[in-house]
Amino acid sequence: MFTGIIECVSSVEKIEWDKGNLNISLKSPITKELKIDQSLCHNDVCLTLVDIIDDIYTVTVVGDSINRTNLGKVKHGDII
Repeated sequence: MFTGIIECVSSVEKIEWDKGNLNISLKSPITKELKIDQSLCHNDVCLTLVDIIDDIYTVTVVGDSINRTNLGKVKHGDII
């Protein structure tokens, strides 16, 4: 379980399924500080950042994490 300091929350802007994985694109006030391959915690799950476009970043949730967390149920506009 993640026990670090929460810097901010992010809003879900886009959700795409890709071969059993889930790509979640989020808007955050710290997006400009982020880098590809960086790990970020969302809902107690450490996820790898796979894309950045302007102020939107994307993380991928793999099958096991989809099955064991609530990330498979997020929808556009949710705050995570």
